[in-house]
Amino acid sequence: MNRIAVKIAYLGAGFSGSQIQPSLRTVEGTVLADLMKVCKMDREALDLRFSSRTDRGVNALGNAICFNSEFQDVTILLRALNSVSDGVFYRSACIVEPGFNPRHASRRLYRYVLPSYRMDIDLARECASLFVGEHDFIRFCKTDGKPTTLTIDSIDVRREGDTIILEFNALYYLWNMIRRLSSAIHEVSTGHMTLDDVRRALDGEVVNFGMGRPDALTLVDVQYDWLTFVPGEPRFYSNRSADGIFEADLKHGFYSSL
Repeated sequence: MNRIAVKIAYLGAGFSGSQIQPSLRTVEGTVLADLMKVCKMDREALDLRFSSRTDRGVNALGNAICFNSEFQDVTILLRALNSVSDGVFYRSACIVEPGFNPRHASRRLYRYVLPSYRMDIDLARECASLFVGEHDFIRFCKTDGKPTTLTIDSIDVRREGDTIILEFNALYYLWNMIRRLSSAIHEVSTGHMTLDDVRRALDGEVVNFGMGRPDALTLVDVQYDWLTFVPGEPRFYSNRSADGIFEADLKHGFYSSL
């Protein structure tokens, strides 16, 4: 029996979040069904674990899971999982130690996309810099009993076409934290709030910056410096990705014609 870690991708719009919920389509429920079909094992034997939870509507390109399997060749396993899955893409895998905990990662990378309309990118960068380092983010999260002081290693801000891309790098994050930080950056860069408002919130004052939409957030990667993931073959999900690109092009064509 092997313990196997896999990087998965999914578009959040197709799921009611990542955690399994009765009578709702979730990422965990879909992955569990795929694994039971391919690995011929029940839920308890698989012992499926996720690295990171994503809320309803949030996307992922590299969330990490681990589970038990008799498969020896991870490339064949990826091919089999992609052949049966609907909505989840199994991108890479590696065999790990039996006690591997996917939550203990080296870092987590997130991307948030904002419309660039009326945004001052220099002000956005200055605002983002206020969040870098160790801070108490209690005013920028939904509290759930966990400590609210943590360190953000970096926030990169760049323009791509008509959007501003925010890339966050940290060991972990709090619930709703990135969506609230991104909203604060947007509000400051468009002149609706100030840098002093952000400083006051970081000092513990109650300041409402709102919360960004979930579908603009993507978990880009969960990284483990000591592991080497073997990539699968994209051709085994190329038809599904091509369908998604075509649907996006149809919408773009419609809205750009208005």
